[in-house]
Order: sequence, then structure tokens, then C-alpha cells
Amino acid sequence: MDLDPNARGVLPSQWIRKAIDAGVVGSGDFKIPDRNIQPASLDLQLGERAYRLRCSFLPGGGRVEDRLSDFAMGEVDLVNGGILERNRPYLIPLVEELDLPPFIRAKANPKSSTGRLDIFTRVITDESYRFDEIRSGYKGKLWLEVFSRSFTVQVRRTLSLNQLRLMAGNAAIDDAAIMERHRTDPLLLVDGEPVSPEQVAVANGMFLSLDLVSGQSVGYKAKKNSALLDLSKSGAHAIEDFWEPVPRERGGGVVLEPEEFYLLLSKEGVRIPPDLAAEMTAYDPTSGELRTHYAGFFDPGFGHDPSGTRHGSRAALEVRAHDVPFMIETGQWVCKLGFERMLEPPSILYGTDIGSNYQGQGITVSKHFRRA
Repeated sequence: MDLDPNARGVLPSQWIRKAIDAGVVGSGDFKIPDRNIQPASLDLQLGERAYRLRCSFLPGGGRVEDRLSDFAMGEVDLVNGGILERNRPYLIPLVEELDLPPFIRAKANPKSSTGRLDIFTRVITDESYRFDEIRSGYKGKLWLEVFSRSFTVQVRRTLSLNQLRLMAGNAAIDDAAIMERHRTDPLLLVDGEPVSPEQVAVANGMFLSLDLVSGQSVGYKAKKNSALLDLSKSGAHAIEDFWEPVPRERGGGVVLEPEEFYLLLSKEGVRIPPDLAAEMTAYDPTSGELRTHYAGFFDPGFGHDPSGTRHGSRAALEVRAHDVPFMIETGQWVCKLGFERMLEPPSILYGTDIGSNYQGQGITVSKHFRRA
């Protein structure tokens, strides 16, 4: 790849292309479409079959393929479209394989559209005790565990449910550096105005809070026992067939029912400049009653206007309460954004450069649903 082994940062789109050309990321007889190359990540493609599992697992010191017979309970053909039932784990070999140099590691996350559908995905690799974290120098297959909690879904070979980010060295940026950056180049905004540094909370990342004020309803709750959701079709499904609106209570808050899945919006608009990437991480209050359910990548250009206008884009927040009904209120912290430096700015930015679905979003549901 002709990359300095001492380099530090997330690999941008132009270096992802170099990684593909160099065989660091391979795809066998399949071509990796250009549209799958994002500003700081690569959309991974499902293989031709899914294995129905009796439980999730990690291979430990062995190979994933060697452990499958202990857990698999049949196969689902994905070539012409296969159905994945809700509340059942499946394991799917991905089209892409890796041959990482010793100074390159990788990390995976669900795509934004996947998290918004309450679909839990995790990458498994050979000889690993961790999900989604792929060690430097790894050579081998990638497997995707898929667990749809709310909807029964139909998926097809080469469909993308998750993303891969390639990194060299330590790319993380500490809180002090992020706060200094925010003071001169705002990362969080409300109504187009930078959030004052005194109001920004940090602890290994910047906190995001809830907006429960805008609109007649403040989000959506997933319906149970809905129709089949075909993930290969964008804008094809009616929102009301799968979701019900969430109204505010008289006092302005919302009571979350235990183990129900909610889609809400952040109060703050997020802005990711071209030289930074970010990742949303789940935040567990010490009460343990509330959890933002999915992590996710924020690519360079999210909420960023190259013309210099600073509005930011609000983040979709996937929230679930546990054990007991739980009251949430506007301004309540629910997740954090961790930031990483880019190796160099990407040749394409999130937004108009690549026809991104969620730039400037004011609605939380995924691209699969018809907009009014």
C-alpha cells in the first residue's frame, strides 16, 4: 500500500481504494462497487447463505468455520433473497476478506440504516475473543452475526448491513484536544449556533442529548408482529406499517416502556470536518435503566457544509429501556461521540458528494420507508 508504518489515522476513501487494489481487502469473484467506498469506511457485502444459530458465539483460539457445526441449525439461501426471523441469531460469511499489514487494524459497526431498524450486527473473525475489533495483521474471512430484534427481514447476497473502518496506529483524539477544536471549529451546534464550551460535556467523548420538543411527536416506536421488511428496497415501505409515533407527555418528557425500541433525535447537530472521523458509543447511566443500543460511524463531512455554513446534522438515537418504565427528558445525555484523526482528508465527503441519505435529517426512520 506504500503507507508509512508509523502513520496514524483513519484511512480515507482514496486509501481504501489503494487497500482494495493491493489485496488488503479482497472480494474473490465479486467486485466491490464504488458506491460501497465511503469517506472513511467500506460497506461490506453479505455472502450467499446465512446459518441459523441456536446462540451467539466467539471462536476463541479456533476458526469460525470449524465451530459452526456446534451452533448451526440449518441454512438460508440469500442468492434470491432469504428471510431472517426476528429474535433469532444468524451468521453470514461476508464477501470481503482481509489481508492486513502488521500496522493496520480494523473495526466494524452497523450501518446507520441497520441500527435504525433495530438490527444488531457484529463481525466475527478467526482466533478472536472480541466482536467487531479486528487485530492488525489479520488474514482471513469475515463473518457477520445478524440479530433482528423488532422486524422479520428479507436480505440478499451483496446487500450491505455493516461497515469496516481501517486504521493505522493510535487515531484517537483526547477530550482536551477535542474541546480545543470545538472552540475554534464547532463540532456541536443547536439551531445553527455553536454550543458554548461551558455547556459541552466530555468524558472520553462528547455527550449528545435528546430533543423531545420539536414536532407533534418526538420519534417512533417499533411495532410488534409487523409485515416482512425487504432491506433491498429503498422508499418502498409505509412508516405506519412498522412504526407508531411517540407523543410527549404533558410535562414534556416521554416514558419508555421496557424492552421496546425507540427512534429519537439528538438535540445537538453534529458537524464532522474533513480531517476528523467519529464514532457513537453507547452510554449507560449508572441507574442501568437506559441504553442507546447501537454504536455507529460518523464519516468526514457529516453535518459539514464546505461553503462554510455551520448547521450540523442531528443524530438518530436508538434507545431502549430495561427492566422498568423509564422517564426521559429533553437535554438528557444518552450517548457519546468519540473522535479520531484522519490519515488525510478523504477525496469524497459525506453528503452531496455521495448522495448520503441522512445529511440534514429531521426524521429518524431509515431509507427503506416512504417519506411524506
